[in-house]
Amino acid sequence: MASNPETGGSVAIFTDGACSGNPGPGGWAAILRYGGVEKEISGVAAETTNNRMEPEAASEGREAPKRP
Repeated sequence: MASNPETGGSVAIFTDGACSGNPGPGGWAAILRYGGVEKEISGVAAETTNNRMEPEAASEGREAPKRP
């Protein structure tokens, strides 16, 4: 759970990251849930590893509630 500074509430964040090959093309995704609202965010990298995509998903997910 991450705190949303604008509302003072908590945001549930579900994340995953993976890549095809090691290294290889990869991606990450996060689902943010606040009340009854969900938002999906995702990204890709051309040459990466699974060990980089997993924490990238968590990092991006934690930053998303702070973005306009």
